[in-house]
Amino acid sequence: MPWPPFDSPCLVPAPAEAGPLGPCMHCQVRHLAICSVLSPAEVHALDAVAGAQVLTPGAVLAHQGEPRRYVYTVTRGALRLVRLSADGRRQVAGFALPGDFVGLSGAAVHQHDIEALGETELCRFSMEAMRHLGTQFPHLQGKLLERACTELDSARDQMMALARMNPTERIADFLLKLAAQQARGGDPAASVALPMPRGDIADHLGLTVETVSRCLTALRTRGLIALPETYRVDILDFAGLEALNAA
Repeated sequence: MPWPPFDSPCLVPAPAEAGPLGPCMHCQVRHLAICSVLSPAEVHALDAVAGAQVLTPGAVLAHQGEPRRYVYTVTRGALRLVRLSADGRRQVAGFALPGDFVGLSGAAVHQHDIEALGETELCRFSMEAMRHLGTQFPHLQGKLLERACTELDSARDQMMALARMNPTERIADFLLKLAAQQARGGDPAASVALPMPRGDIADHLGLTVETVSRCLTALRTRGLIALPETYRVDILDFAGLEALNAA
């Protein structure tokens, strides 16, 4: 089934090799996304209203305060969610990785700027189409509600982490959560990709860039992690990192 036409110049057509089953059935992150728990009929219904979108590095998908017209699943790359306070301070609220659902909210407008960290591919659905599918398939609506509740719990955990953890504990907690996020229900990934620069980690955790670098070095010195590349961390001792947060 072909993609519906869209007017954005950064949209791309469905891959030719998708065949009669449709792009959704061939999606490489389908097992990570909300689609993994849907029936074939529900997947085909999503397929019929899906569009593909590619963002170049640094491109803005949506601005804070803009009306919400679409929701998205990240299929490749990563996004950051940024909010500017009234006094102009920048807060990175979170990151969206492959399999993450973006734009799900009860608000009529986007609560964050949504920016591409690198070249990023998305599967996009209009709000109107998702409302229709939610009525047609209550199971899909239930999974969307479950995803929204998970994101709310994650935001609360983040607030608690910032309130009670010291900088090293915040970094350890961030790495553990990122490993779990990239594993998607499996064993946490020992090699964790960091698609975001150190400055984004700092703005996410309420730290300075220098503190982030110093804490990563301290964790490496203690033998808990290795830093083989700028944008990758190898977790050598999961229990050691978890013990920091349990102290």
